[in-house]
Amino acid sequence: MSRSDWEVVIGLEVHAQLNTASKIFSGASTAFGAEPNRQASAVDIALPGVLPVLNRGAVERAIRFGLAIGAHVAEKSVFARKNYFYPDLPKGYQISQMDLPVVQGGAITIRVGEGEQAYEKTVRLTRAHLEEDAGKSLHEDFHGMTGIDLNRAGTPLLEIVSEPDMRSSAEAVAYARTLHALVRWINICDGNMQEGSFRCDANVSVRKKGATEYGTRREIKNLNSFRFLQQAIDFEVQWQIDTIEDGGRVEQATVLFDPDTGETRMMRSKEDAHDYRYFPDPDLLPLVIAPDWKARVQAEMPELPGAMKARFMDEWGLSAYDATTLTAAKEVADFYQATVAAAGTALAKPCANWVMGDLAARLNKAELDITASPVSPAQLAGLVARIADNTISNAIGKKVFEALWNGEGGGKADAADEIIDKQGLRQVTDSAAIEAMIDEVLAANQKSVDEFRAGKEKAFNALVGQVMKASKGKASPAQVNELLKQKLAG
Repeated sequence: MSRSDWEVVIGLEVHAQLNTASKIFSGASTAFGAEPNRQASAVDIALPGVLPVLNRGAVERAIRFGLAIGAHVAEKSVFARKNYFYPDLPKGYQISQMDLPVVQGGAITIRVGEGEQAYEKTVRLTRAHLEEDAGKSLHEDFHGMTGIDLNRAGTPLLEIVSEPDMRSSAEAVAYARTLHALVRWINICDGNMQEGSFRCDANVSVRKKGATEYGTRREIKNLNSFRFLQQAIDFEVQWQIDTIEDGGRVEQATVLFDPDTGETRMMRSKEDAHDYRYFPDPDLLPLVIAPDWKARVQAEMPELPGAMKARFMDEWGLSAYDATTLTAAKEVADFYQATVAAAGTALAKPCANWVMGDLAARLNKAELDITASPVSPAQLAGLVARIADNTISNAIGKKVFEALWNGEGGGKADAADEIIDKQGLRQVTDSAAIEAMIDEVLAANQKSVDEFRAGKEKAFNALVGQVMKASKGKASPAQVNELLKQKLAG
């Protein structure tokens, strides 16, 4: 039986660390990188006589997320104790939400694949609830023992749970990337996967094509890169199919992914909700979100990626691909909008081409974020404007861009103009001057002239190249083409 006879079913649970300065129930710092156990307060480890106090900023971030995905933000939600024993859980329980989460429902639209094969899909969300993080077990450099760092204990998390709507690792990765971009866009999470700010658990099962009941799922824990997410799901899917086809049974379990071997391995048999003995936390009142609080958060929301994408297409005439690319990250969208604001909306498309093309390539090569770009939006707008008004050609524009990247022009908004004038790069548009260059090229390249007149179109391009070379790239390409055709037709 081939893999095409099976259907893959995937749901993701994502833990997004909320970017508050203090923890969810205490005033301890959430800053990353502190010495072990320096940021674990008495509240975080539940010493006798302490009481948790809910962080208002964490709640506002949860509200913001609920509004962004079109979910129901509950007017009343309840915190519960999730009871289990683990060395890095000092309380013996985790404060979370079970029956009444703060965010209920909602959906996210994802784009899967590239080019003509790309398609859009809506993934439903079950819920998103507030909870505290546990500590961290450290297994290295302890000579066979395990160290416990409780700095993370009490860090605010929003656990975002999807419905099992995804049918491939590609869809799961597209969903995770879209969600990652969204939580950064609305500024509730920094999205730093290396520091553990955005972690994915993938619930994976398989079933025969056409079956209505779900297969037994296994949960792959703590995936902190999109590449590992895809590799882990692909391996797990094949393992489950092979196990069933060989006559075995898939048992519900929690598994870990080993990036070195590319395999998943069982961690423990998977618990269900009743195994955690949830009950309402007696130290915390129900969370009540008044309508005016939600309205205030709504008024402060930024324009969301979907709305911005539609605006780029409707008002600025961008293609769906361009608009999607430019709204994939808020920093890119902000840079692009600032460039268009400086250049004018009539140049929205060429601005998009430069941001997605030369600028993106240079940033990737230098391993820089767009917020650290040496070329400012105003400078890029100045360059685009000079190409648009035929002051320089696109080819010369690339030279000016390199000069801007290297700091020429002193960071001034009109640096492109200064570079053009200083280096004498203004485009030659004098017809007489261009005709003189064409005459010289034709006289020196009789073979190409004969080949063109014999029907070889490539010869024409060769002649254009020679004229552009003679003008050191400054001649107007449009005028060169037009005048050369006239000369050759004569």
